[in-house]
Amino acid sequence: MLRAGDVTVLAGGTDLMPQTQAGRLRFRPVLMNVRRVPELKGIAEDNGVVRIGALVTITELLDSALVRERLNLLWQACDHFASDQIRNAATIGGNLCNASPAGDTLVPLLALEARVVLAAKPNGTLQIRRVPLAQFLLGPGRSCRGLTELLAAVEVPLPGAGFVGEFYKHGTRPGLDISTISIAAGARRDGAVLRDVRIAFGAVAPTVIRAPRAEAALEGHRADAATLEAAVQAALAEIHPISDVRASDWYRRELIHNMLKRVLTHVCKL
Repeated sequence: MLRAGDVTVLAGGTDLMPQTQAGRLRFRPVLMNVRRVPELKGIAEDNGVVRIGALVTITELLDSALVRERLNLLWQACDHFASDQIRNAATIGGNLCNASPAGDTLVPLLALEARVVLAAKPNGTLQIRRVPLAQFLLGPGRSCRGLTELLAAVEVPLPGAGFVGEFYKHGTRPGLDISTISIAAGARRDGAVLRDVRIAFGAVAPTVIRAPRAEAALEGHRADAATLEAAVQAALAEIHPISDVRASDWYRRELIHNMLKRVLTHVCKL
């Protein structure tokens, strides 16, 4: 059982260790390594939902045929995640708990309407709660995970048949750097009409965000040039980027304007 406020949880350590060495985080009195807990591992599909254990590494996600074929948005993001060495150690649970607005897996998971599974045992009885990812993330480095809770898994409902999507990440070196912006967009094509439209952004707000107004501009419409431009303009009104060492507010907005249109055009042709 996690004692409130006393435990630092260690999984892959690819975020935790650099942050503690830089002085941004401090170890609590107890350091608990969870890497050998079997209940936190594995990728499996049951009744239309894919359960990904918190300890599943980015490499394991890339190697999973289920992820590649049914959750391709997530698979694409993993292919842009850091280096091979980091992928071998970094876990999806750690990426979620780090709660970075630029987190690579968070953007496709938000577009795929994922939820996190939190486990606690405060009175000797196991308690589970499921929280939509959009509600789990509260701000940079902050989530709603309680001090006595452990992130056990992430559950992803399988998109409907015919759903296609594309992930885009911009950075100086997209595979290794923190993203300047990232985009996950997907939809089903019903003839020339788009259905079940999903658009999510990273690094343009305090958390990763969905773009409901941009989605509404596309939902049920033909994907012509005017519709795509309307969706892009709606998206620009939904983002709130900052200026930092990686990019200015203006540059991030220009990237969203240009790259969202390109991503949506690709989705319409997949």
